[in-house]
Amino acid sequence: MIETLGKNAKAASTALAKLQTSEKNDFLLRFATDLETATPRIIKENGKDLAAARSNGINDIMLDRLKLDSDRITAMADGVRQVASLPDPVGEIMSGYTNLDGLQITQKRVPLGVVGMIYESRPNVTVDAFALCFKTNNAVILRGGRDAIHTNTVLSTVITESLREAGLPEHAVGLVTDTSHEVAESLMQAIQYLDVLIPRGGAALIRTVKEKSRVPIIETGSGNVSIYVDEFADIDMAVKIVINAKTQRPSVCNAAESLVVHEKIAPSFLPKLDAAIQKIQAVEFKADKGAITFLPHATPASDADFATEYLDYKMSVKLVDSVDAAIAHINRYSTKHSESIVTANYFNAQQFQAEIDAAAVYVNASTRFTDGFVFGLGAEIGISTQKLHARGPMGLEALTSYKYLINGLGQVRE
Repeated sequence: MIETLGKNAKAASTALAKLQTSEKNDFLLRFATDLETATPRIIKENGKDLAAARSNGINDIMLDRLKLDSDRITAMADGVRQVASLPDPVGEIMSGYTNLDGLQITQKRVPLGVVGMIYESRPNVTVDAFALCFKTNNAVILRGGRDAIHTNTVLSTVITESLREAGLPEHAVGLVTDTSHEVAESLMQAIQYLDVLIPRGGAALIRTVKEKSRVPIIETGSGNVSIYVDEFADIDMAVKIVINAKTQRPSVCNAAESLVVHEKIAPSFLPKLDAAIQKIQAVEFKADKGAITFLPHATPASDADFATEYLDYKMSVKLVDSVDAAIAHINRYSTKHSESIVTANYFNAQQFQAEIDAAAVYVNASTRFTDGFVFGLGAEIGISTQKLHARGPMGLEALTSYKYLINGLGQVRE
């Protein structure tokens, strides 16, 4: 299966490399309409996945990640339209100069070639990944989780039909329909076909791909995200930010998992937070021995709790005696995704942003904003938590490389 998908994607990438910006944009707009037209088909197949997930005891939070309805399909289509409206990075001249030998050297942005995606429950990734890869002249091979197989299959079918009707390479997208671990590992080994592999999902998936892939990877997704409430924080602001970051959508990677609080503000802040958050949604706090006295709904935290991405209505709580201690704690347990400080102290805010090692570092704002759409990048391919090639929400430029074009007049090196 992987060999066939790989050969087809490699051939498609050669054809895609020739497409001009107007051709790509016209198709994406057409595809967005086709996607909306297919809404009844998509919802029907998504219903099969939801039914299977419920029978397997999947909780409501994870079901929300899996669910598609007409509003979410419209949002996906709007995301595709936004990708069409964005500037095309392919072909951009990044630099140009003449060296001492008289050679004219130009650095030009080019596609990566064939992108592999391994992801879990969120079927919107199927559409987002395709749209971004197509806009950057890349072919993409998708391997979603078994819990979304019906949804991913119908989405990839809609994409293929739309490509075929437009006279474009239908193998610009390929779906791995065998969701076994063996086939997934074959994809991780497919260095003759894939130029890059992007895993998107929980910590276990990311770890497995890092350990087993021979294809270069861009690490994304895992989000052990913290909010630090400084001694100089506005308490009402801090309550609002923490509630939003924890409860708005706990199943996503930019939701807050850990709360770090300065001990001087804890007696006034934590009881107010607890009273306010429990009215909206019951949250189980895993608190250290200092914080637990202020949180009647808390249970004792273990060291492992501070390193856990819960993706649930749970949150670890740690008291510290300084901004330095907060930074040290967060950097120890962080997955380098998103972190936030709530403070009215300018110097503490600046120190936090300078010393926290993460892709996105906030002052007085919810971490829920770490998102390619919000950052103006269009639908994102993922949020990179590493430092090589791309970091943070990954849009179009992250799916490109560059090459040097050198023009001479008969020069030889002596």
